[in-house]
Amino acid sequence: MAAPSKTSALPCDDFQKFQDTLRQLRLIDDRIIHALNDSLPTQSFRGKVDASSVCKRFYDELQIAYDQRKNAIQHCLEIASKEVDTLRQEKASNPDDFNTLKSLRKEQTKLRLMQQELSVEEVSKIEL
Repeated sequence: MAAPSKTSALPCDDFQKFQDTLRQLRLIDDRIIHALNDSLPTQSFRGKVDASSVCKRFYDELQIAYDQRKNAIQHCLEIASKEVDTLRQEKASNPDDFNTLKSLRKEQTKLRLMQQELSVEEVSKIEL
């Protein structure tokens, strides 16, 4: 089981793509039982495979996947937060601009949803 590559960054501008990419990055969690069954030796192969090194490698792959997802989500949160701040400044300078208000509300919603995804990431992380 391979961990997601570092090049798989979350698209921060489109929340639907953000969620779809995050779902793909979470496949390692969805397939954990299968991966463990494939990685750990059965009774008949115990002497031929070093179970502790297999477990260590599997643990390291999970940790890398968790760290990459968390860092990617935090990166998108920073971008969305900066965009909200920029739109707030625009709204403050022109309070009657409906398009700015609409964009601000959209970005605030996206920011809240991304914050929820970070919470989900912390809850769904398997404590090893």
